Amino acid sequence: MFCLFLAFPGTTRAENGLLISSSRGISPDKIPLELPLKVDGKDYSFSRSDALNLIQETSQLFPDPNYRSEIENPDFCLYKKSLNCRLVFPYTNYAHIKKAYVRSLKTENIKTFLQNLAQKTDTGPVNAKLQMADGKVSVFALSSPGVQLDMDKSEQAIAEYLSQGDFKTTLALPVKKTDPEVSTDSIENLGINTLIGEGVSDFHGSPKNRIFNINTATQRFNGLLIKPGEEFSFVQNLGPVDGEHNYLPELVIKNDKTEPEFGGGICQVSTTAFRAAIYSGLKITMRQNHAYPVNYYNPQGMDSTVYIPRPDLRFVNNTPGYILIETRIEGTKLFFDFYGTSDGRSIKVIGPRITERGSDGSMKATFSQEVYDKDGNLQRSDVFNSSYASPSKYPHPGAEPVFTEKPKDWSKNEWDNYKKAHSL
Repeated sequence: MFCLFLAFPGTTRAENGLLISSSRGISPDKIPLELPLKVDGKDYSFSRSDALNLIQETSQLFPDPNYRSEIENPDFCLYKKSLNCRLVFPYTNYAHIKKAYVRSLKTENIKTFLQNLAQKTDTGPVNAKLQMADGKVSVFALSSPGVQLDMDKSEQAIAEYLSQGDFKTTLALPVKKTDPEVSTDSIENLGINTLIGEGVSDFHGSPKNRIFNINTATQRFNGLLIKPGEEFSFVQNLGPVDGEHNYLPELVIKNDKTEPEFGGGICQVSTTAFRAAIYSGLKITMRQNHAYPVNYYNPQGMDSTVYIPRPDLRFVNNTPGYILIETRIEGTKLFFDFYGTSDGRSIKVIGPRITERGSDGSMKATFSQEVYDKDGNLQRSDVFNSSYASPSKYPHPGAEPVFTEKPKDWSKNEWDNYKKAHSL
């Protein structure tokens, strides 16, 4: 915590070391409506009201030999209530007491201002996005460092800016930068040189909104990197699913029924990613099958449903190097290719096979993943069981409903995208 007192023209130093001004205060009219503020080269709002909210003015008495006091009780030290006041100020000063204004900064207000500003300015580091071309890794999206407002230095910078009173100059707040784990100039050291696994699924027969959502979600994963030992979360890397992020309403399994919701079809993407992880020999740490069998995910038993925030699809990169995810769509087939560094492992997938089938469409399925090292020794064997209920337990609305009026909980952008997709 600190309390800085602002020095303005015509100030006098009191006995306690604080700068005291004889001015009547800061005129709001002298402060521009908007002050120039930059963080990492970008402009941000710093208004007159913001600045005034950071400053407080309090009156105080002090001795001025050039001023004749009109105060009835000139006992300055009685007012100061300081034990050593009478030693520091001789009695002759008592007739020269003047009122002035002390300008100080509201420390807590500065902290609040900076905390609110940091929500707009702070960003995490972004890894370079890569792709495989002719057996080599190349960059298709550059990396960028993370930016974090330096709170302590920014408090000091604001104090100096306000004390100087030159509001035409730009207030540039300092930041801390964090390098990304994978920078544009470090791709040669990643050791990505071979295809270690591939996942495939077919979304033939999907309606247009579902196809649109599959394309949107698939793009989120193209070029992502998974570092060695990292647990990959599908939901975390997917991000928000709504109309603002370019998704359309489509059928999802939710609340004991099948109903339209933004992002329907994303499970096609998670299922394909799950299969790529299986065939790469990665350790699956979280996976859940769908509530009932869905034809899009044939063969049954190798699907993975996701919904924000749960259930999620998670797996660990247990290979010796980074894994690069590359996605592609060919016709109605979706591919997830995992590139990385081979450690000589081999993967055997047994199944999937249906173990039980009910007349109502319910079923159970299973498959196993066996991972062998370069010498042919079994390192791990995992079994994945799936239990599907009857589709009749989840009423299906049939044809996709078409709204003619904007739902109350939709934004204007979501409604505009929906009307465009349905030619309304």
